Parts: sequence; structure tokens; C-alpha cells
Amino acid sequence: MQNLMKLQNGSDIRGIACEGIAGESVNLTQEAGNLIGGAFAKWLADKKGKAITELRIGIGHDSRITADSLYQAAAMGMVAAGANVFYCGLVSTPSMFMTTVFEEFTFDGAIMITASHLPFNRNGYKFFDRDGGLEHDDITEILEIASGLTYTEADLSGVEKVDSISVYCNFLQDKIKESIQADNYDKPLEGLHVVVDTGNGAGGFFVEKVLKPLGANTSGSQFLEPDGHFPNHIPNPENKQAMEAIKSAVLNNKADLGIIFDTDVDRMSAVLPNGEEVNRDAIIAMMTAIIAKDYPGGTIVTDSVTSDRLTRFIDSIGMKQHRYMRGYKNVINESIRLNKEGIVSPLAIETSGHGALSENYFLDDGAYMAVKLLIALAKAAKEGKALASFIEALEKGYEEREYRFKIQGDDFKSYGLNALNTFEERAKEKGYQIAPNSYEGVRITFDTEEVKGWLLLRMSLHDPQMPLNVEGVREGDCDRLYQIVTELLEGFDRLVMPQ
Repeated sequence: MQNLMKLQNGSDIRGIACEGIAGESVNLTQEAGNLIGGAFAKWLADKKGKAITELRIGIGHDSRITADSLYQAAAMGMVAAGANVFYCGLVSTPSMFMTTVFEEFTFDGAIMITASHLPFNRNGYKFFDRDGGLEHDDITEILEIASGLTYTEADLSGVEKVDSISVYCNFLQDKIKESIQADNYDKPLEGLHVVVDTGNGAGGFFVEKVLKPLGANTSGSQFLEPDGHFPNHIPNPENKQAMEAIKSAVLNNKADLGIIFDTDVDRMSAVLPNGEEVNRDAIIAMMTAIIAKDYPGGTIVTDSVTSDRLTRFIDSIGMKQHRYMRGYKNVINESIRLNKEGIVSPLAIETSGHGALSENYFLDDGAYMAVKLLIALAKAAKEGKALASFIEALEKGYEEREYRFKIQGDDFKSYGLNALNTFEERAKEKGYQIAPNSYEGVRITFDTEEVKGWLLLRMSLHDPQMPLNVEGVREGDCDRLYQIVTELLEGFDRLVMPQ
């Protein structure tokens, strides 16, 4: 049981699924996958109030090299338990959730085999039902059920293969057609040049099944072939090499837009024709500006590491920002909570590129966000405007950095919290401008001749470390902000200061 419980990673299951990196031993085995599959079927039957034999469960995967073995393991566990299993093949994470919604399937539950952007030797399971992605406590319960099961083999010849990704792509196509209402209804993207980089993940469908059928020129798109070794770059919009790759593709092909997805297509970022990156604060600003007319005065929930300039931008276009904790599930759940309280919150989005819209089941879906960008691009082009016009009022930042202070020794959480409390007390004594109502860590803004910018020091959710984010307005501001932090943490000798 202890080994199984170690596979929990927030609201997902993740582990090392194959050899290949020195010092990393396999812990997400086929046996573990088998038990987890059976446990999900039992958990789902209990939640739905159905017999297991009545359950219809879909399962798909991204391009990772261990996808097939982990599929077979989980599928055998579910079939042995009595569930009806449907194999969706190579798909995106958001499309697996949608199999619980689309009338062609209406599955009781769905499993996606993925580990997002992590190295090739990792893999994992994400779970959905019609209510959305499972929560932390649900995963704990599934692993507890799994610990009481035994490995069971089953004949998978009765598992039906379904083409769920095509149904999902038709849904995306219809969204674009109906929103643009072009003269050529079936080819609303004709005349637009869009390059896509999927980093050899699962996102190649977006080119073949969405962009090309709608008339877009996709020449110059790259790394569309699924390859779980990720030979070209990490499929991660936060990765500098990945962003340089899509930036080069846009500039070299003189494209109107560049789109980059992570491995399982639940995150995205973009690049404008001049090579300007639309990620982190900029992707939040862009999505907010695109939906502002539809949700005037709406509240955008973001993670904690967004900049002060983003807050000013959101305010300037008549929207509100609610800066919350990191973690895409935290951000989404907070936006859902606000809506239940009567506060209109149409968008929950992280700087990582995870973005979920209320109009789309609060599903963090990179392809759906790309669709919203394409619609905005096409409409702007009709009016003789550029997509960049949506965020032209966003102030440019000079430099941002992230540091991680490692905490040595045992009981790191209490030590880190003590350091954070002392850090805040010392900052107050110096009269620094501490942000009120911070849901995560201590945030301080500076606007003096000596230093301009902001910093956020917080505890990591799971690891023995304290992340520090800083953003400066001028050359040298980041160095000064870091110096202020080290001064406020003086005496905490178990903190390893990054250099």
C-alpha cells in the first residue's frame, strides 16, 4: 500500500514507468496499473450508484513509450472487475474528458495515460467523470482501494476501439465555423498561415483534423510525429528551448500565428508574427482581452506568480483579477467557487498555460484555447487589425527569475513555514509594501528609486523547498530583489541559497 500511495501526485497518479535514467527505478509497474484500473472501476461504480457491469469507461494515451503497456495493465484491471472498456488510442487529455460529455459516447468515466511534459521515463494516469477531473481525495481513495486488490489478467479482445479524437475535432471545427461566420463557412481559416509545434506529443491532430480542413496554411509546422523520446525539445510551453523552436518556425515561415502545445495538449502558448511570445502573463492577458466583451467586469482567477503589470492590464480593460494559489486544479476550483457565489468568473488560468473557460466545462484545454485565439485572429484580420492589438496595452517586463531555496533536514514544512513567517515579520518591520489577502506565500511590491518590481516567496506544495519569483522593471532590479530576500532570511542556515 505504501508503494502505491507514493504514486499520488496531487489529483493525478504519476511515476517512473521504465528504465533509462540513472538512479531512477521503476515504481509505476504494470501490476500497479492493473490494480489502479480495477480500483477506478470500483470507485466509479460506487459514485455512480451502478453495478460495475453497467459502467462504460474510455481510456486513451499520449505519445509516451510506456503508453501501450500501461493501457493494457489498466484495461485488464477494469475488464477483470467487470467494466465495459473502450480504447481511444492516441488522444489529448481534454478530449478524454469530453468522451463523458459527447452523446456519441457518454462514458461514465475516462482515463488518460500521460505525465504531461515530464521526462520520457515517466508516465501516469489522469481520471475524469462527467463532473470533471478527480480531486486529491478521490485519488487517495482509489489508491487505497487498489492496495486491497490483487493482480488479475483479462482478455482484451472484447475492448471496442473508438475514434473519439475525430468527434472532438469536429466539435472544435464547429466552434470555429459558428464563431467566425465567414463568407466561406466551411473554410473560415482560409488565408491564414498558422504553424504548430507539438514537440512530438499527441497534438498533431490539431493540424490534420482542425486547421487543414478549415483552410489554414500549416506549412512550417514541426515535430508533429508522436515520439515518446521527445527528440527535438521538451513538449512544454514553459521551456525556453521549446519557445525558441516555435518562435523560429513563425519567423522563418512568415506565419500569422504560432501555436505550441505540451505533450497531452491541456496547455498551450503562442507566438505572434514578429516573434513575440504570448506565454505566461501575456497568454493570460490575451485570453482575458478576447473574452472581455462577452463577460464585462468578469473575474479572472490566476495563479500566484503573475506580475503587477498584468493586474494593471486586467483592470484597464474593465475586468478583475483574483490572484490565487498555484496548481491548475486550485485555480479552476476557485473560479468554480466564485461562480457558485454569484461572482462571474469566466476564466481560470495559470502562467504555465493551463487555461479553463466556464463556457467549456472548466476544462483546461490547450486546443480550445488555441481555437479562441484563431477565432480572434480571423475576426481581427477582417477588421484590418492584428492579434497583437488585444495586448498592446500590456506593459513590457524587463526581467523575471525563479529561484528555489532547498530546505535541508527533517520536518521541512514546519521549518519552511517558520522561515516564511519570520520573513513576513521582518518585511513589515522595514515598512515594505506587502500584498494583502495573499493566498500563497508573502508577496512584496517595490517602487522606489533603489528598486522597482515585486517578489513572491512561498512554500512548495510537495517538495522540501521554497520557490522565489522576482520581476524587475530595470536592469539590476532582480539582483536587488534577491538580495533583499537573502537579508530577510538571514539566520535560517538550513536554507540552501541558490546562486
